Amino acid sequence: MSVELPSLSGVDLTLGYRDTTVVHEASVALRAGAVTALIGPNGSGKSTLLRALARLHRVDDGQITLDDGSSALDLDARAFARRVTMLGQARPHPSGLTVRDVVTFGRHPYRRRFGGLSDADRLAIGWALEVTGTTPMQDRAVDELSGGELQRVWLATCLAQETGVLLLDEPTNHLDLRYQVEILDLVRDLADDHRVAVGVVLHDLNQASAVADVVVLLHRGRVRAAGPPVEVFTGGLLSDVYGLSIETVVDPGTGVVRADPRGRHHLTRKSRKTT
Repeated sequence: MSVELPSLSGVDLTLGYRDTTVVHEASVALRAGAVTALIGPNGSGKSTLLRALARLHRVDDGQITLDDGSSALDLDARAFARRVTMLGQARPHPSGLTVRDVVTFGRHPYRRRFGGLSDADRLAIGWALEVTGTTPMQDRAVDELSGGELQRVWLATCLAQETGVLLLDEPTNHLDLRYQVEILDLVRDLADDHRVAVGVVLHDLNQASAVADVVVLLHRGRVRAAGPPVEVFTGGLLSDVYGLSIETVVDPGTGVVRADPRGRHHLTRKSRKTT
């Protein structure tokens, strides 16, 4: 029986800024049809590691390989953009463009500089709009969109690249609860229904537990643990990494593990005094 290779993997990656190393020999494997969440405190190296996988941060040591075993670092920019795409935190705010115009940008790895759209381009754009639920707004100006709507548009732009690997850096940041849930549902759909390999940086432990097949817990630039959330999310390990008391419990109905941070003023409802 053949073993499915990771769609994108980083092995023993060492990363830094100038003379300071911030990620030490970290390894992560993103597999088709699975969501891998990178979690950890601020400054643990999550976003730096994700950016390195997207070739947006220099690799000081280690390898990044694709599912055919080839080095991702050896591909030219256009070839790599046909395999891997990333939705980062910092994005331009386009003005004077429609939603469809913005999503069309995702076809840049396939288009000639002054060429028009091909049938394949149109199909990919239509699919990306449909999957993200942005088809009804495709003729609207992006200036009119809410933050959650614009986030879905940028995600559609990434999907229009038709890559097998999607990298997301804190995609729920600054979104209200409804749009957070919608984005995470969409991430799960991409993995389950379209076999996309998803790597996502998340701060919210319970979001990571709910959406991810695998979590990679980083602390001070090193991978402390990696595996299914129910294995990594233990009270002792999370408490040690985050520096506060965290209790965990597995929902008997869903099997999803939840993390409950306990601050100095944490009180049970029964012990609270009413006035």
